[in-house]
Amino acid sequence: MAINWEEIQRRHDEVSQELMAPTLDNAKRVTLQKEHSSLGQFLNIHANIVRLEKSIAETKKQASENVDPELAALYQEELIDLESQLGQAQGELTDSMFPPDPQDNRSVFVEIRAGAGGQEAALFVADMLRMYTNYALSKRWKVAPVSLSETDLGGYREIILHIEGKGVFGHLKYESGVHRVQRVPQTETQGRVHTSTVTVAVLPEAEEVELNINPADLRIDVFRAGGAGGQHVNKTESAVRITHIPTNTVVSCQDDRSQHKNKATAMKVLKSRILAAQALAHESEMSQKRKELVGTGERAEKVRTYNFPQNRITDHQVEMTLKKLDMVLEGDLDELMQALIQKDRETRQARSVVKK
Repeated sequence: MAINWEEIQRRHDEVSQELMAPTLDNAKRVTLQKEHSSLGQFLNIHANIVRLEKSIAETKKQASENVDPELAALYQEELIDLESQLGQAQGELTDSMFPPDPQDNRSVFVEIRAGAGGQEAALFVADMLRMYTNYALSKRWKVAPVSLSETDLGGYREIILHIEGKGVFGHLKYESGVHRVQRVPQTETQGRVHTSTVTVAVLPEAEEVELNINPADLRIDVFRAGGAGGQHVNKTESAVRITHIPTNTVVSCQDDRSQHKNKATAMKVLKSRILAAQALAHESEMSQKRKELVGTGERAEKVRTYNFPQNRITDHQVEMTLKKLDMVLEGDLDELMQALIQKDRETRQARSVVKK
């Protein structure tokens, strides 16, 4: 496929000039900086490919002209190394031609809620909390609870986690949807397997320049936090509930003792939810098929099944089944994640159109 490198260079130079304008607003500057970086990376990879192709041609010529067996062997070793570098560079070029979601590098808010199954679903929310926390820590991401709503049996009706790090959304975005668990509940005396569900929503954290919320559109309530947490919980009004009136989006946060910190965290979650809702609305306008689904396309469907009696986990997005449910629940998600990331890459390549 032909790529107009002169046009890419021209656009790169044009963006460089636009970034020098003193009157450029912050939102436009951020957009242009991202484009400038992307184009620059694209051009650098192309320059490296051109250099490697030239070196390979020269090495082949020298090898053909030299009759010394020892030198010929050295040229052959160099040629193998250069061709390996060329293959790697061409792979990088392919990834640049079919870029991932620009939000993939963002931190996220993960919302986990008990669905069908009552107490059993709430207990599985606790299992998923452990799974995502351990996976995040294995990636050296930071994990902090934003909101926890506990049940009497040690489960959770709802959990909101903030997971901070590079590439978090790119790894966890496939988790959004319905997760089905099949196991014998602790309260079941006859050993019958029950099916319950948990829903997960992974929201990329909104950037400040993306969304401006009018303070007049907010209703902020403070109240005493409930649940475990020490004596201070019921004595101070540290919990915060924020309602965005135009969209009726409500976020509560009570994890911190500081009302100020809870308010700041709740605002971050609120912005991320509104941004995700806006993105969904845009996607719905672009695709009639997605209008018929709840959520964002495939995410509305069943994402994964966790079968405890057979120690089996099946991801329905990539049709992968693993016989290591116990390990996955301890945070060993790499095999599943890599399969999901590869499928996403293949989907992007299939949908992309390279302009000549």
